[in-house]
Amino acid sequence: MDTLIVILAVLAGIIGIAGSILPGLPGTPVSWIGLLLLYVWGNGTNAAGDEMTMRTLIVWGVVVAIVSVIDYIVPMWFTKITGGSKYAERGALVGLVAGIILTPVGMILGSFLGAFLFELYYNRQGAAQALKAAIGSFLGFITGTGLKTIVAVLIMWKIFVFAF
Repeated sequence: MDTLIVILAVLAGIIGIAGSILPGLPGTPVSWIGLLLLYVWGNGTNAAGDEMTMRTLIVWGVVVAIVSVIDYIVPMWFTKITGGSKYAERGALVGLVAGIILTPVGMILGSFLGAFLFELYYNRQGAAQALKAAIGSFLGFITGTGLKTIVAVLIMWKIFVFAF
């Protein structure tokens, strides 16, 4: 039984890392489920006798929740700080959702093009300002993806620490 739990926890960690980059998979929450599996069914100790505490599980759960929320907010925030209006923020979100169909390139381009087109059409400040807002949106997308990937990799490391 312990071997099956370790295998499932490691698979959850791998899927979590992949999901941090690929849309459609909830990356960091799946990684956290791998930790949960080890805590609940995997006796919570590693070969060296180190025990996983409930505090560890809660802290990583909070980190996952925060990073998940940040991932949705940061593209819009970057758009705003690069001079984009609320229209560019909304366009980035619409483009991101529409881009899910052609993942992962579609999400990146969708966020970029959505911010650009909404800013250009609704705010009417010109192509240069719209491009600046779209670049902010792209930087936000990359930042959110990077944060999720870092957290998923760290959780995978914790899974290895407590699994072996």
